[in-house]
Amino acid sequence: MAASVDVSPQAIARALLEIRAVVFSPRAPVTFKSGILSPVYVDNRRLPFWPAQWRLVIEGFCQLIAAQRLTFDVIAGIAAAGIPHSAALAYRLMTPSVFVRKEAKDHGLRSQIEGGDVAGRRVLLVEDLVTTGGSSLAGVEALRAAGATVTDCLCITTYGFPEAWAAFEAAGVRLHPLTPFTTIAAEAAALGYFRPEELALVEAWLRDPHGWRGPTQEGAEG
Repeated sequence: MAASVDVSPQAIARALLEIRAVVFSPRAPVTFKSGILSPVYVDNRRLPFWPAQWRLVIEGFCQLIAAQRLTFDVIAGIAAAGIPHSAALAYRLMTPSVFVRKEAKDHGLRSQIEGGDVAGRRVLLVEDLVTTGGSSLAGVEALRAAGATVTDCLCITTYGFPEAWAAFEAAGVRLHPLTPFTTIAAEAAALGYFRPEELALVEAWLRDPHGWRGPTQEGAEG
């Protein structure tokens, strides 16, 4: 794919919307693993089924790496959703790749990091989505415990919760999203994916994700 292809945050947002990787369900909220009730759900696991949009994401990662001048020896993905993107990016850049389990296996070699030895190497972490940052930073801890240096994490999108940014900063890791969720929401509204009152509800959730309790919030009724 040529470097001139548009991989702006808006273009990535439109690609995710095209393949229905972003689901808006303000009147049927979902509950995240963290316990947060949400009117939206992002499923980037759909990307490998849509190669044109997936290539856009991988090229976006490549251009982000170049723009930020990131240096690394190994690319790592968090199991399981981050693995396809980290592996595809590593293949594209001809760079060694590993993946990090949520916990070490209880059989075989009992490994938590699969693919190769990361001791003494700079590792670039790749995630599909960052919510609170817990899973990503647990992977950072595992990589560092294995002797790796980890200072940067790429992700396709993040909801932009302040607690996530604070957690990454405290861990000494820079987070680099291709597109923030606010951009996805703006593109969705512009393309007519939901009504203005539904956008107001999503915006209310973004302002207070822990306190949001459903479509009875201000903006739910048009």
